[in-house]
Amino acid sequence: MKWRVSKSSLSLRVLSRSSGWDFGGGSDAAVRLFQAAKQLTTDGEVGQQTWASLFPDVPIPAPAILDDSVQFRCMALTGSFETDQFFPDCFAGLSGDFDGQGISFGVLQWNLGQGSLQPLLQKINTTDPDLVESIFGPELCGVQGYARSAKIRATAVGSFNSKLEACADRALFNGATALCKDFGLLSTRAAALMFDIKVQNGSISDRVKAQIEVSRDDAEVERLRIIANRRASAAKAKWVEDVRARKLTIANGQGMVHGNFYDLKEQYGLGLEPF
Repeated sequence: MKWRVSKSSLSLRVLSRSSGWDFGGGSDAAVRLFQAAKQLTTDGEVGQQTWASLFPDVPIPAPAILDDSVQFRCMALTGSFETDQFFPDCFAGLSGDFDGQGISFGVLQWNLGQGSLQPLLQKINTTDPDLVESIFGPELCGVQGYARSAKIRATAVGSFNSKLEACADRALFNGATALCKDFGLLSTRAAALMFDIKVQNGSISDRVKAQIEVSRDDAEVERLRIIANRRASAAKAKWVEDVRARKLTIANGQGMVHGNFYDLKEQYGLGLEPF
């Protein structure tokens, strides 16, 4: 099974991986009728209570992403913030030449104009040529072929982007773990916060580090909140509150970002356990 996370709540919709069944209007109406009959909240979402009523003897399956590495889960969370799409749709980001940089891929917007995309494309073409061929087909002819390609198949973009970015974000994740060490942080939630800072904000400057007064005796969550607030305050004025909401959502483990509700532990397996 895989899960589609509601943008308005933590509730989950179940999709069948084998059949490709989509949760359309008819299914939504059927769920609402069932919920009304059982005197449940009629939101059309197969959440914890609805699942328990439908299948009382079957535990609700955990999201498949929980089996992936901490690095991958951090990247998926940041990808969800960047694209406003939950996993796995967060990896299907593809931008055209709107900024003069050629096509741009994925969470971190690797692009041709800055030369950041070419080495990644070359690397994944070496490690997984069949996947690259399945996406670009006859238009594949080196880096220039990527730039000219107009027939990228949308169904393959998510798989391509997730593998592409997995090749690229190791340095960012290493930088995130180094920041964790700077502040004596140990949890996967801390790794997620520092990774998001690396992606969205670049890093934490020496000036901001000096402003972050955390004690090793403080609870980890409190240290995360202090770092989140200080880093947000250092952002450009028009983005401060947006950055603050995003960073505090990670620090607190739950929150709203761009109208979407996030629960890091349940959706991404990112909590206070050591990484």
